[in-house]
Amino acid sequence: MAAMTSSPNDPPRDLIQQVLAAAAARQPLRITGGDTKAFYGQPTDGERLSTTGWSGIVSHEPSELVVTVRAGTPLAELEAALAEQGQCLPFDPPRFGATSTIGGVVAAGLAGPARATAGGVRDFLLGLQFINGRGEWLTFGGQVMKNVAGYDVSRVMAGAMGTLGVITDISLKVLPVAPAEATLVFSMGQHDALEQLHRWGGQPLPLNASCWVKDQTQVDAPELLFLRLRGAVAAVEAACERLAREAGGTRMDNAQAGPDWAACRDQTLPFFTAPSADLCLWRLSVPQTAPVLALPYAPLIEWQGAQRWLWAPASAAAEIRSAAAAVNGHATLFRAGVDGAPGVPRFDRESPALAAITQRLRAEFDPAGIFNPGRMG
Repeated sequence: MAAMTSSPNDPPRDLIQQVLAAAAARQPLRITGGDTKAFYGQPTDGERLSTTGWSGIVSHEPSELVVTVRAGTPLAELEAALAEQGQCLPFDPPRFGATSTIGGVVAAGLAGPARATAGGVRDFLLGLQFINGRGEWLTFGGQVMKNVAGYDVSRVMAGAMGTLGVITDISLKVLPVAPAEATLVFSMGQHDALEQLHRWGGQPLPLNASCWVKDQTQVDAPELLFLRLRGAVAAVEAACERLAREAGGTRMDNAQAGPDWAACRDQTLPFFTAPSADLCLWRLSVPQTAPVLALPYAPLIEWQGAQRWLWAPASAAAEIRSAAAAVNGHATLFRAGVDGAPGVPRFDRESPALAAITQRLRAEFDPAGIFNPGRMG
């Protein structure tokens, strides 16, 4: 565990002073942790404010399934400490690099392959402390403190990309590691895979994660569905036998499947290598029951159909977003190509009602507009 240079109750004075100085000078701040997700969102300029010096596990109550940790703590360090107690972060947070921090995980709001069944970051966020644009160190959660508009502020911070404040301390619910895990692989096309996932999702099966992909690394480019099961030993074994019998699944060795799922989580699978430098990685969030989309790009599909990745040029933004909207979804330009995709918004435009709420929140927490300006553009 990283050594802490102050007691758990002491405020992060250096960070507070940097915020106060920036607010007084109207100087934008670029909030970073391990900087492994700098690619995500619109590029932003500003003086760097790093949370990496504010690290360490403040408290961990294994019997209560709660951990409180400082934002600059490396994710790998936190996960190792939890593993010693047979516990984990169920939402499978991607690392995108060895320096990834838990503060960055919460700020980005990203989750890995288990998201569809285990839940997302905000589902496990019990509370947090953060510095607002006035240099105030605020605590939300625990006593269910909310702002005057009635929002659960700790959860609003998840996915806000640092635009509302500097997260300093985070309390998370954790869960025991599942007693059993198994991965099955099926040979089937995209349509059949989506149909099967929809059917299985309505049945009492210990589904945990799924990934459908056309494997371009093999000569015949097979279309494969990978299914991860987690839960009680008896439930996992029974599900493996049943699904293998019904759909012809083959069970993988966990020693091979484990690293493959980690590679899917951290986007190091071959699919996530750009076919050419000018292409962008698009993330489509759609209902699990959405059909095969009418797009000329081969996707990788996760979350039982709800998350779909594809490589396409920035110029295809309107086509991709239209296809996602047609099934009540939306599309994010997750990684830009080598030219940076100028003029293409990273995120779909907010509805007028949501935009009004966002504007009010930013005015309340960051009146000088210094935190990661434009990051959500």
